[in-house]
Formats: sequence, structure tokens, C-alpha cells
Amino acid sequence: MSYQLVLRIWRGDSSGGDFVHYEVPADEGEVVLDVVHKTQALFAGDLAVRWNCKAGKCGSCSAEINGVPRLMCMTKLSSLPAGRAVTITPLRTFPVIKDLVTDVSFNYEKARQVPAFSAQPDQPVAPFTMYQEDVERSQEFRKCIECWLCQDTCHVIRDHEENKPHFAGPRFFIRYAELDMHPNDGLDRKKLLQETQGLGYCNITKCCTEVCPEHIKITDNAIIAMKERVVDVKYDPVVKFFGRRRAGREKRGS
Repeated sequence: MSYQLVLRIWRGDSSGGDFVHYEVPADEGEVVLDVVHKTQALFAGDLAVRWNCKAGKCGSCSAEINGVPRLMCMTKLSSLPAGRAVTITPLRTFPVIKDLVTDVSFNYEKARQVPAFSAQPDQPVAPFTMYQEDVERSQEFRKCIECWLCQDTCHVIRDHEENKPHFAGPRFFIRYAELDMHPNDGLDRKKLLQETQGLGYCNITKCCTEVCPEHIKITDNAIIAMKERVVDVKYDPVVKFFGRRRAGREKRGS
């Protein structure tokens, strides 16, 4: 059953822009990307939008739909409020190139800063031996399709542009976690993660986990785990506890 759907699509570039309203025909079972393509075909042939697979695996069609970072190809029209206009805007955290296309090169710069896999000294070449539980632990993080929705929703850089040089973001925290949890990796990245990649900036609101289309438990399984590992390296609670007790006894005895 067809019906008329009102779209509010942000049109513009780095110099500015505004919302343009389009009324397009929509059909039952369609997703947001379908009606965006109809808008291009019927009314706005110059509308800029990224997309590739239309199957939720390439991560190209990321946008903000009614204010929520989502994949357009995986957002069913039936999941949105009926009878109301659908608002589509580019990812807010990154600079606009044109219309719904943003410059996400920030993420590739952060990717280059991640030290690559480095084998243990006593096992410098493949094949590596891994247990199934180790495989399953890192496999979750490898599901990432780099849609950048977690990066976009993270308030550390979404609301504070000045934090970008010092913050890797959720997508790369799971990359650090994957490497750190690999049993055959011999490089310690914890100091780097804490001191130059901004792990301490994250206050675990779980907004990144909420928008992940692959349902990766970014906060619980990667960020919190890495925070705990960093604490283990920087602070030994047992030594500090007994050190304070010893200092207290010496002070009372003097």
C-alpha cells in the first residue's frame, strides 16, 4: 500500500545549508534509503548521499534520522512515527562536504595511529595457536563495519571539537581491545591508549553501544575492560593499600 511521505533533508555544503521538504511516494516494507533514492530520481538529481551494499554491511549510508545516528538502509519506515515527516541530516560530528556526505577522514587518521599486531618474541611467525575462547573474544570486535555511528554519537568529540586530536573514539577502542586481548600479540598499547588516545575521556554512557548496527558491546566488552587493564598497569591496589597502612603505622610510632 502506497502513501505520501514527507522528508526533511538537509541540503548544503561546508558554507552552510538548510532543510528542503520533499513529498515522495512510499511503499510498505521500504527503508529510508529507498525514499532517498526516490527523492533523487524524482526531485533532486544532485542530492549527494553515500551508499553501496544496501544490506547493512558496508557502513556507507550513515546519517542522522530524526536526530538518531543510524544506517539509512537498515531503518525501516515502519519503525518511525507514522504520519510525521522524516528528518535526515548528515553525521553531525564530521565536516559536511555536500548534503548528506561528510568528511570522515578523521577516522582514517586515527586508524593509522593504532600500532599493528606484533607477535610474541618467542613466536615471531605464523602459525599461531589460539583457543576458541580467545577467538570468540576478539571476533566480536571484528564485526565492526566502520559506519562511524559510534564515533558520531560519542559526546566527547560530538560536542567538543578540540578533543579530536587527543581521542581515538569507540571504534578504535575496540581495535585496541582486540589487539590487547590477542594471546599472541606482544606489544603493550595500554600506556598509549591512556596517555595519547584519550581512553580516560570516556565516561561510559554507552551511547556508542546503543547505535552500533552490529550490536557490538563496545562499552562493556572493550572500553570498560581496557580501563580496568590500564588501572592494573598504572596502579597496583595491593601495594598502594599496604603502603598506606605502613605509612600510617610509622606516623603513629613517631
